[in-house]
Amino acid sequence: MKMKKGRNRLRDQKSPYLLQHADNPVDWRPWDDQAFAEARENDKPIFLSIGYSTCHWCHVMERESFEDPEVADLMNEAFVSIKVDREERPDIDDVYMTVCQILTGSGGWPLTIVMTPDKKPFFAGTYIPKTSRFGRLGMLELIPRIQKLWREQRHEAERSAENIVDALNKSSFTEAGKSLTANEVEEAYRQLRARYDSRFAGFDDAPKFPIPHRLSLLLRIARRNDNDQATAMVAETLRAMRRGGIFDQVGFGFHRYSTDRSWLVPHFEKMLYDQALLALAYLDAYQATGETEFAETARQIFTYVLGDMTDEEGGFYSAEDADSEGEEGRFYLWTWDELHRVLTPEEAAWAVKVFGVMKEGNFLDEATHRRNGANILHWPQAPERVAEDLNMTTEQLAERLQQVRGKLLAARTERPRPHKDDKILTDWNGLMIAALARGAQVLGEPRYAEAARRAADFIRRRLTTQDGRLVHRYRDGEAAITGYVNDYAFLVWGLLELYEACFDVEHLKWALSLQQQMNDRFWDEKNGGFFLTPDDGEKLPVRKKDLYDGALPSGNSVSLLNLLRLARISADPDLEERAERQIAAFATTVRRSPAEFTQFLTGILFALGPSFEVVIAGDSAGAKTEQMLRVVRGVFAPNKVLLLRPTETERPPIVDLAPYTERQTADGKPLAYICKQFRCELPLDDAERVAAALSER
Repeated sequence: MKMKKGRNRLRDQKSPYLLQHADNPVDWRPWDDQAFAEARENDKPIFLSIGYSTCHWCHVMERESFEDPEVADLMNEAFVSIKVDREERPDIDDVYMTVCQILTGSGGWPLTIVMTPDKKPFFAGTYIPKTSRFGRLGMLELIPRIQKLWREQRHEAERSAENIVDALNKSSFTEAGKSLTANEVEEAYRQLRARYDSRFAGFDDAPKFPIPHRLSLLLRIARRNDNDQATAMVAETLRAMRRGGIFDQVGFGFHRYSTDRSWLVPHFEKMLYDQALLALAYLDAYQATGETEFAETARQIFTYVLGDMTDEEGGFYSAEDADSEGEEGRFYLWTWDELHRVLTPEEAAWAVKVFGVMKEGNFLDEATHRRNGANILHWPQAPERVAEDLNMTTEQLAERLQQVRGKLLAARTERPRPHKDDKILTDWNGLMIAALARGAQVLGEPRYAEAARRAADFIRRRLTTQDGRLVHRYRDGEAAITGYVNDYAFLVWGLLELYEACFDVEHLKWALSLQQQMNDRFWDEKNGGFFLTPDDGEKLPVRKKDLYDGALPSGNSVSLLNLLRLARISADPDLEERAERQIAAFATTVRRSPAEFTQFLTGILFALGPSFEVVIAGDSAGAKTEQMLRVVRGVFAPNKVLLLRPTETERPPIVDLAPYTERQTADGKPLAYICKQFRCELPLDDAERVAAALSER
C-alpha cells in the first residue's frame, strides 16, 4: 500500500512523538482496537515501534527508514504498523521492553517489536538501519524475511510467541520472602562502593547515568552509620556532574546522561524527571554537608524548569530534544570564533580559561572521533581553584560568571531551539512538585512552594476525573489515558512534600485519598505489591509489577515510603501493615541485587529507623513558629514526618487527620513535640535542643 505524505493515521493524535511521524509514508496507526482488528482481517503481523519525541536514535531511524518510500512500501505490504509513545503508554513499553531484554539481552529506544494480532511478540530489537551493516540486519532485508516466515512458517512464529509470553509471565512473578533488614542495605552500599569511579566520580564506566536515588540512599546510609566514605562518594559525584558538560552551564538544567566517563560529553536531551530527582539529591546533599554549591545547583535547576518547562497554567512540560538544526547538541555547543564574537576580548579570554574552551574543540565527534571545533562548556577545575588562578575572590568570580553567562544566554536564544515535548504527565509532574516543595523547605524559598501548588492545582483541575481518578497525560486541551501506578505514587510523594512546605491539610487529604485508590485498584491481593495498571486497565500479555529503580524509581519503591509516611502522619496501622506486606512481596527480588533497588531501600531505612514524628504546635503565622520550622527543616533527618498544629484555632483540620495532635498545644511560644521510634519525649521550646534531638542516630 503506497502512502502519500501527510496521509497516515497519526494526524489526529496529541502525542508529539506520534505527530512527528504523521507525515511518514508508512501507514502508521495508533495503538487501538481498530489496528488489531485490521491485522486479523488482513492476516498480517503487527510492526510495533515504541519511542519518544526527544529520542535521538528514534529520529535517526525515522529519517533513515520511516521517511524512505522503499522501506515504507515494504512495511505497508507486510505489516499493520503501530506507533506508541512510551511516555504516554508506559504499560505497553514496559511489557515489550521486557520482551526485548529476554530475547536480546539488552533494550533501548527505538524499540521494535513484531507480534501476532493478539499482541504476542515473536521478534524484538531496538534501532534497525535501513540496510544491513556491521552485522546488524537492515530493514530492507529484515522485512522480507519476517513476511516469508509469517506466510510459510506461521506455526514457528506462533510457537515462538507462546514461548516468549510464558517467559514474560515467569519474569513478572515475584516470590515473597522474609522481611528485609539492614544487611541488604549494607550489601547495596558494598555493591555501589565497588562500582564507584574514584577518578571521575559516579558509578561504572561510560555511559554514566545520574540515578539520583542511589545518591540519596548513600546519604541516608552515611547518616545512619556515620559513614564518611558514603558522603564523600555522593559529594564528589554531585560536584563532578555540576561542573561537567552534563550540566548546561549557560541555561541550567541537566542533560540526560554522559556518554563518556568524565561527565564531559552528554546525550543532550533534557528530561523533566531528571531535573526533579537531581534537585532532590542536591537538596539532600546540601542538608547533609552544608556545601553551598549543592544549594545553588538546586536553585539553578528550578530556574531552568520554571523558566523553560512550565505551562502558563502551572503544569510542567516533559522534555527538550537533543537535536536542533539536524545535529545533536548544536544548540549547546560553542566554537572558538562564536565565543569571541559574543564576548569582549577580556571576557572571552576569561571564558576560555574557566570553561575549558579550545580552538580545535574540546571533545571528539561521536561519528568521526575527531575534533570538529565545537566546545562543551564545563569546569575543568573547581571554582575555588579557578578563582585562585585568576587572582579573584570567589565573589568576583561569581559576578563575572553571571555577566558572561548573561551574554552567552542572550546569544543562544537567537539559535533555533530544540523541539520541546509539551505534553504534561501526571507522574513526572508529581516528582517536580516533590522537588519544588522540598526546595521551598530546605532553601527557605516560598516561591518554589507556590509553583508546586500551581502544578498540583493543574493536576486536580485538568488530570483528575469527576470520580477522583487520575489521568496520565494532558496536551492541547485533552486529558487522556487512565492513570498508572506511577501517577498515583509520584503525586502522593509530591503532595506529602507540599503539605510539609505549606501545611495546607487539603494536600494531605488528597494524598490519603489517592493512596486509598492505589490500594483498591492496583494492589495484588494474592502476592502483595502494586501492579503497573489498574484492575480495569487494558489487558496486555501480562499485568506487570515493577520494582527496578533505574532512571526513574519504580512506583512500588516510591509507594513504600509513601505508605510509611502516611501511616506515621495519620497513625493508621493498616497503612503500616500494607507496607510490611509490600516489603515481604519483593524481599527475595531485592535480596538478589540490592543496589538495583535503591529507592525501595530508602523506604526500608525509614521502616528500620530511627524515625521521627515531629509536631510543631504554635501560631501558624507567628515569627517564632517559623523560626522553629526553619530549625527542623535545616537538619538532615530524612526519616521523619513534620506536622503543624496551629494553636490559633481550637480544633484545626489537622486534628481530624492526625487525632494525636489534638492535645499538642503551646502557651505563648511554639513547642516541638518529637516522637522517636514510637517513643515520645517531653515537648521542647528551644531551637538548639530540637536540632540536637533530630540529629540523633
